[in-house]
Amino acid sequence: MATVIRSEVPRAGVGELLRDWRKRRHQSQLALALEAGVSQRHLSFVESGRAQPSREMLLRLAEQLDVPLRARNRLLHAAGFAPVYPERPFADPALDAARRAVDRVLAAHEPFPALAVDRHWTLVTANRAVAPLLVGASPALLAPPVNVLRLSLHPGGLAPAIVNLGQWRSYLLQRLTRECEVAGDAKLDDLLAELKGYPVPSRAPSRSTVAAHADARVFVPLELETPAGVLSFISTTTVFGTPVDVTVAELALESFFPADVSTAEYLRETLPSA
Repeated sequence: MATVIRSEVPRAGVGELLRDWRKRRHQSQLALALEAGVSQRHLSFVESGRAQPSREMLLRLAEQLDVPLRARNRLLHAAGFAPVYPERPFADPALDAARRAVDRVLAAHEPFPALAVDRHWTLVTANRAVAPLLVGASPALLAPPVNVLRLSLHPGGLAPAIVNLGQWRSYLLQRLTRECEVAGDAKLDDLLAELKGYPVPSRAPSRSTVAAHADARVFVPLELETPAGVLSFISTTTVFGTPVDVTVAELALESFFPADVSTAEYLRETLPSA
């Protein structure tokens, strides 16, 4: 009988993980040690594997490095400690308060569109004003789980209807690049590579309102061509301020506000009352 030998990628040690986060944040050992109140020598020993950090030290270093909660749990696990931050499905009864808060914010934002996404830009929920803007997108892109960035920039999604696609695409890619640098998430890296590979539709938009907006010098609007004309939006992002749950910490609310009077009037007239 033949013997099957399986080779596994060795799990990164806590020192290696900690060093990776320190370099990702462009921190020197000395600077991090001073901020965290530990000796540089001890920190060096931890990173090299010559010393084992305490649970408290790891959490203090992670706090100084602004390590995401999910990654803090991974640091603790690598050092042999139990995770500190719970991770529950968004439908878990323990997250009722967070879920109600999200629902209230999204509903209060109507008749303007707003949605909630997770750390990979997967749609969690949206208000009623979002669906009418997705008409014409490929059903395959609208089938759950819906990735909002993929839906926005895919040639079969909203991309052909975005009047200022070059501007909007550049903004989203820059934002995702920053998130990849901060999060150290391989799935986000893959998503960024995928989005960069999408062809840009070579269509001449019927008209562009970018030049007409004095506010375009301050923000990049989303200009969406619809049967009613070009709707123009500015966007904001909201996150929970003091999360201790991984799922809640990774949730972001994307809210769109009308960038001109005609867009505001159209949305108020077309979205029926609840």
